[in-house]
Amino acid sequence: MGNMTNTVETSGAMPVAPGVSHPVGRRREDRIIGSTPALKAAIEQATSAARTELPVIIAGPFGSGKNLFARAIHAWSGRASGPFQVISCDALPEALHARELFGCAAGVHSLLPADYEGVLARAAGGTAVLAQLDRLRPEAYAALAKAISEKSFPREGETTRTPLRARVVVMVETDANELLRDLPHHTIVLPPLAERSEDVLSLAAHFLHSFAQEAGVSPGGFTPETRESLLAEPWPGNVTELRERIRLALKIAGSDPISPEILLLATDGSGVPSFKEAKRAFETRYVSGLLRRCRGNISRAARLAKKDRKDFYDVIRRTGIDPTQFRS
Repeated sequence: MGNMTNTVETSGAMPVAPGVSHPVGRRREDRIIGSTPALKAAIEQATSAARTELPVIIAGPFGSGKNLFARAIHAWSGRASGPFQVISCDALPEALHARELFGCAAGVHSLLPADYEGVLARAAGGTAVLAQLDRLRPEAYAALAKAISEKSFPREGETTRTPLRARVVVMVETDANELLRDLPHHTIVLPPLAERSEDVLSLAAHFLHSFAQEAGVSPGGFTPETRESLLAEPWPGNVTELRERIRLALKIAGSDPISPEILLLATDGSGVPSFKEAKRAFETRYVSGLLRRCRGNISRAARLAKKDRKDFYDVIRRTGIDPTQFRS
């Protein structure tokens, strides 16, 4: 990425055993769950980053766990007892970007006349996490890069420089190649859940037990059909979407096993999917189950479904399922 001589190589970190969870905090939900190679690589990068004081870029799609990895780097570092401060750059008015990062002297902003301490000062001795850094206005970004390089910064309206005593961790959803390109740093890339399907059931079980413990109920687990449904889902919202679906499903099921129908109902805050969504979800589960039983043989699956082969193939295309994945 950018100038590769300035990107820190990460290796020789904590070994990861299959199916393990890595504690980030004291709460049960503060754990990184999974054993896929891509996630193992990200965990190794995070543990290596935690041992240094260098800034860190965490890149990944929405819901992939960037916040959890930021907390992990803080918790696994020598700064764990210090403050952990988070701001989202896209939620701030552009005129206040520098104020929120560096702070300002009294009177600099007429509508906010008081003296103000920015996130870099509030996080002194700990970690400052800047989400959506790619939304930062160019002047503020240039000032941030300079602060990291020189290890100090002035507040707005002042010439005196304040020592930078916070580690900077930035989170972005898009390509991070241009960020911090001229500074030594670590880069961690998180995969979407669709690329770590082996972790779906472990994550679902983790969330189910965590939410059940909070609710004071004994979870009934997932039916075999539900496990198939969980694996068949594309999860465009990644781990965040899976977590929310399990939370809503538990509210509906209570101590009963979670069925595919309950999982389907747990689609949003209203708990009621559209008829089209319900039909598509049923088709996906039905076709997936038939193809698995027939080991990807479309003709045999069509006969079992009592449908013409061409019509059945149209259903397969509509669901987006690849029959070859069931062939052995």
